[in-house]
Amino acid sequence: MVTLRQPKLTVYSLEVRHGESLDNLKSVWAGWKDAPLSNHGKCSTQARAAGQSLSNVHFTAIYASDLLRAYTTAQAIHEAQSEPKPPLTKSTLLREQHWGIAEGQPWLLGTKPGISVEEHFAQGIYPVLHERWQKFPEGESLEDVVKRAEKAIDEFVMTHVWEAARQGRKNTHIALVSHGICISELIPVLVMKDASGQHPGHRWRGLLNTAWTRITVNVKGSKEGEPMAFTENNLPPLDVQVTDFNRSDHLASMKRQKGGIGSSAYDPKQQDIRSFFGGSAKPTAPEGRSESNAHDEADIEISE
Repeated sequence: MVTLRQPKLTVYSLEVRHGESLDNLKSVWAGWKDAPLSNHGKCSTQARAAGQSLSNVHFTAIYASDLLRAYTTAQAIHEAQSEPKPPLTKSTLLREQHWGIAEGQPWLLGTKPGISVEEHFAQGIYPVLHERWQKFPEGESLEDVVKRAEKAIDEFVMTHVWEAARQGRKNTHIALVSHGICISELIPVLVMKDASGQHPGHRWRGLLNTAWTRITVNVKGSKEGEPMAFTENNLPPLDVQVTDFNRSDHLASMKRQKGGIGSSAYDPKQQDIRSFFGGSAKPTAPEGRSESNAHDEADIEISE
């Protein structure tokens, strides 16, 4: 269980990565391609374990990417909440980076010598891009993802921060259920709301499936039970801190189901049929880190 201290007028923003999806088990570019969770990601309790670990934190609101792997994870968290359950809202703002024509295509860590990136694309080869402005045709760059992240933070977090301050209310907890790369951009966008205004860098990468990150937002000068008066043009300063990153305690006892069932698509109506038909188990990566995810957000050099 997660224990959150309750200092005055703190808004907690928890960024939660989705459970393992079927595309996570392939070495393909998986952004907006809407792959479902694997059995291991859902009924084998990655997502459910995450929901249970957060069940003693009553969220004011839960926001999720509308892509199936994230929204299904958010539903598991929502189901574990006590009554009255918080509203669960899906949004395209929280989607993963869009890979354009590379969606569903194999990724390549390095480029072939002697040919340009554009020539790679023309040949149907899609290597990892190392500059924040780069993108595949019809897709998004990291700079594009930042623009979405800014809108998401303002709409899904900051509205709750200012409302809590105006009402003099504490105990506001917001959950954003999204994707590894999107979360790695959401975090610095929120941290930059700190009074210092300094960009913290892009160091929050390599998220495990269903791992969560907690950010606290304190309105300076606020006190519980004392509503604050301010305007949109004269907002009070904030103290924003990342207190937990990539927390995955709930994965410690997780084990993939044998016979390949854990790597199958999650189907609530056929939880046992896969074991009847059997199948060979695929080699697995460390818990929470699927084979292709190992290179989603970790071990990739991105120019700052």
